[in-house]
Amino acid sequence: MTAPDHLKITGPEDILGFIPHSLGYWPERSLVAMTLQGKRLGATLRVDLPVPGGGSGRRDMLAGFARNVVTYLQADDAADGSLLAFFTDAGAGAGADADADAGTDTGSAGGGNPWAALLKELELALEAAGLPVRDAWIIGTEFWRNAHCNDPECCGMPGRPVEQIRNSRLNAEMVYRGSSVGAIPGAQGTTPALPVDPAVSLAECGWAEQFAPRRRDRAQFDQVLDVWAMALQAAIGPEQVPVPAPGDAAKGAVPDAGTTGSGAPDPRTAGRSLQLSPELAGYLRASLSIPAWRDAVLVMTAAGRSAAERGAEDFGMFDPDPGSAVLPGNMAASRPGPTPSPLPGPMSGRTSWSRSVPRMPLPDASASGGPAAGAVPAAEAVPGYGEVLLGLAPSVPDWTLMVGLERVLERLGGLGDGEPTAAAITARGWIEWCRGRGSYADALYRQALQGHPGYRLAELLAELGRRGTLCGWAARREAAWQKFAPDAA
Repeated sequence: MTAPDHLKITGPEDILGFIPHSLGYWPERSLVAMTLQGKRLGATLRVDLPVPGGGSGRRDMLAGFARNVVTYLQADDAADGSLLAFFTDAGAGAGADADADAGTDTGSAGGGNPWAALLKELELALEAAGLPVRDAWIIGTEFWRNAHCNDPECCGMPGRPVEQIRNSRLNAEMVYRGSSVGAIPGAQGTTPALPVDPAVSLAECGWAEQFAPRRRDRAQFDQVLDVWAMALQAAIGPEQVPVPAPGDAAKGAVPDAGTTGSGAPDPRTAGRSLQLSPELAGYLRASLSIPAWRDAVLVMTAAGRSAAERGAEDFGMFDPDPGSAVLPGNMAASRPGPTPSPLPGPMSGRTSWSRSVPRMPLPDASASGGPAAGAVPAAEAVPGYGEVLLGLAPSVPDWTLMVGLERVLERLGGLGDGEPTAAAITARGWIEWCRGRGSYADALYRQALQGHPGYRLAELLAELGRRGTLCGWAARREAAWQKFAPDAA
């Protein structure tokens, strides 16, 4: 994630004030590393600081930690420098020479720089990787200071008030543009369960019963993707879909909130929740309980309808076409057709919108002669499910539709409990992981598992995060999600 190109940074307070907006929260006991491309800020990385302690293996552990940080930062192949910020839960520390060789943490103000040994290892590793540290700071609970400065006239203890960061010019500019800093992921605990709407619950049970014999039916699969396509179009903003007639508003998806084509909130609808009729909400929730359909929705949103269909075929998700093979017994005659549509009016048939609607602008790609946002290379092969779910393909996902999917999932997750809610929360975690926001992703996986222990997709994705695996899109600047569109005014 990068800073908007035209925001001017005048001092360290602006850099440090940008970090919470970039992450979405004020970090605690964290190392935040930022790449530099000349004088421009590049990518932002947050990792937990090592556990304090001494011992003979302390230096080796810190060196290994530094190497891991370098590995992540090297994903920004345009970077030529780096910045480091140590967010601690104590004071800002003292001179950079104290404890430099001890490898221990002294914690309180006046007891030496508690992170000098780690800073030294990071500087050595980053210098060797061609990303020399241009500056570093220690930010405590009340004060902050430069990690290299030990001149009492400009860096005297206990440091400078943290309020200088919170009140910086860039921080004020980000707030003015609509950015906010929330709570640390997971700190607010599990959201209290809302009363289940009986109409949604009844509809969900009815659709689940109808889906049961149709899990391997190709026509049903196509209808599910059609319905999800229309729900996503409603979620990304009214300018993307026809507005229903007044009498139809209560029957289907009401596009009363969404985003613009760039992925930014639509100013006409920001802050208002997406409305789904009980029938449509029940249909979508029931479809999430079928893993093959759930995964197809994720793949379709990020990579297009063709990828969802091809992957389903490759995995053998469908029964043989009764018209192309001789089936035992009277299977062709007894197989049920697709369920009725939960949307009003005739279905428009298969849609191919998912790779053609506008996407979020990408930094520098079009300006430097690269592919325009939303364009898909003609020779790009249809990716498989594994490639999409790991962010390895397509070259750039459809970030606008992923914002829409997130909004639909957030709404569905609050309308009930059980497996559909776990699926919705887990899928939101996957979207956050694709954005490179591992802390948010992990908090959502834990929330899903708390509500539905053993939910397999949440366990698998959480394990990816524990191993430090980065989403392929998050690791490439030209594909990465941008919280702040470069052309934001």
